[in-house]
Amino acid sequence: MFNLSHITFANRWVLWLIPVMVVLSIVWWYFMQRRQYPTLTFSDTSPFKGFQNPLKGVLKKYSPLLRLLSLVFLLIAIARPESSYDESKVTTEGIDIVLAIDLSTSMMAHDFKPNRIEAAKQTALEFIDGRPNDRIGLVVFAGESFTQCPVTIDHAIVKNQLRAIKNGLLEDGTAIGMGLATALQRLKESESKTKVIILMTDGVNNRGIIDPATAADIAMQMGVRVYTIGIGTNGQAYTPVAMDAQGNLIYDWAPVEIDEALLQDVSKKTGGQYFRATDNKKLKSIFDQIDKLEKTKINVSAFSHKTEKFYLFALIAAILLMLEWILRYTVLRSIP
Repeated sequence: MFNLSHITFANRWVLWLIPVMVVLSIVWWYFMQRRQYPTLTFSDTSPFKGFQNPLKGVLKKYSPLLRLLSLVFLLIAIARPESSYDESKVTTEGIDIVLAIDLSTSMMAHDFKPNRIEAAKQTALEFIDGRPNDRIGLVVFAGESFTQCPVTIDHAIVKNQLRAIKNGLLEDGTAIGMGLATALQRLKESESKTKVIILMTDGVNNRGIIDPATAADIAMQMGVRVYTIGIGTNGQAYTPVAMDAQGNLIYDWAPVEIDEALLQDVSKKTGGQYFRATDNKKLKSIFDQIDKLEKTKINVSAFSHKTEKFYLFALIAAILLMLEWILRYTVLRSIP
């Protein structure tokens, strides 16, 4: 069957004929009954007690109701009832994003809580959770670089790989150009209309065979936007400066050196932006800004489906009319 809450009528005006027809039919039936069954007055009705109205008489009296009901259903059919429901189709145009994170020893500085690497990881995890429709990959770099996780829509894998990164996985140093080039390699086969790299570092490019400016030129040619984030407080930070015989980091106060001019040039060339994060709160704010700048496109198409349902009411009308006709020319035929 169908849900009555979803029924609409193509010819709604026809429905107004139903109460008019019902009223006229009742009036006609009333006067016809008075003509066929005149009223007789008896002073005493006790001799008629025990008599019942014959079934044929009752059917003869009320059979016109079948014709009335058939006309009601016929008018409903003429009003063209339709079952309708709305449907929305959502299509998304996702963005391919690669996170490039510096794992050099200086990223263990304590100007972020608990340190720069862990702060970057936590903020990136929250960023990933807010991008359900995008493919995301992860690249890490220090004195060299490698792909921690290819670009994928399986964010659980990306997050697990992100949680696993730590200082000491790579030879120490800061190869910004290598980190950017590896991230670009991950986007080389991307068919997405929008490709983005978010590169986080706290230092100056001092390692690698690829210059950051050269990598930026390649990004520009590939149509990849690069957002660069300089991580580190202004002035000095409690930073690892050496390592003891047991391999433990030795901390001391040291000036924060970030090549902001280089990072600004990279982002400007590629149509991105450069940001400076001086604490956890500022880093979170930067990722919120990037999230707003790179919004996934969501298209919603609405469809309305209608199905004709008049045939059911027309069938009921035909059955009632046929029943009334059968009664008239069979059971009620002999009744004057």
